[in-house]
Amino acid sequence: MSHGQANQKQTIIGIKQAVKALRKGRVREVILASDADGRLIGDVLSLAEENGIPVRYEGTRKDLGRAYGIDVGASVIAITE
Repeated sequence: MSHGQANQKQTIIGIKQAVKALRKGRVREVILASDADGRLIGDVLSLAEENGIPVRYEGTRKDLGRAYGIDVGASVIAITE
């Protein structure tokens, strides 16, 4: 693996996938949609807090989906390295 590949950030889209990545310790930052359902993202918030992972809110679900290249809304984006 080249040096450039080792430093490349990747995104994980969706609640279930983000929870799995958080449990494995792969996440560096979590981005949540401002209109995400609190009941659905509770596990993401808990795991991020337990592991000291920064969480920020950015736009709506529709905005996040569009920004990360999918045609539907996204409540959670997990950034990995």
